[in-house]
Amino acid sequence: MSGTRPGRTLLRQEVVEGIKRYILDERLRPGDPLPTEPALCEALGASRSSVREAVKILDALDIVEVRHGHGTYVGRLSLSALVESLTFRGLLSPDDDFQVMADLVDVRELFECGMADRIISSLSAEQLDSLDALVATMRTTGAGDGHGFVAADRTFHALLVAPLGNALIGQLSMAFWDVYTIVAPHLDGFTHADETATIAAHQNIVDAARAGDVTAFLKALGEHYAPVRRRIAEARSRGDDQL
Repeated sequence: MSGTRPGRTLLRQEVVEGIKRYILDERLRPGDPLPTEPALCEALGASRSSVREAVKILDALDIVEVRHGHGTYVGRLSLSALVESLTFRGLLSPDDDFQVMADLVDVRELFECGMADRIISSLSAEQLDSLDALVATMRTTGAGDGHGFVAADRTFHALLVAPLGNALIGQLSMAFWDVYTIVAPHLDGFTHADETATIAAHQNIVDAARAGDVTAFLKALGEHYAPVRRRIAEARSRGDDQL
């Protein structure tokens, strides 16, 4: 940005790295307090302004958390910054929309297929009943309802990976839906055949999980994601034809 001296930018980045090194060296965990601002200035040999700027950067990345009136703590280290970046990238151009969407479909399917055994063995009877109820909601509301159908689909996949207890997988899975809300207007209309196939695939996923049938589970996931990839490819093709 204009007005920002190169030397100042370098110093600020050095302080950012210094705070990260401090967290690692001290083996701090999420929620642990960091030293006060004066103590950080002394430890890092940096000015207050540089420390404040570095803390703002790390706060935006969720590496630290500033609790006003209480101090600065190690953050949750979530993927919130990555998710925000992906969704913003999707706003910049339709072409990026489709690429981000396609990438996230690959990631989400990779997680669900790669951990099929663990997902099936971890799902409780109560969670399987909840998945069944979500499919019933999709069937009742129908895609024409829009919000209700998509919300049930989103909740379904969140619940599917929840037993893994892996926050990273959960956040990346949900990133798909944040980008989907941006991309959806550019995709072909969701036909009645698409709706029927989507509901059937979700029901097959639940049935396979309940039966402990990994092969059927993987087949149902493939049936679910294939139409999504087709719609993305068709939308990208239409965009290329208009160039």
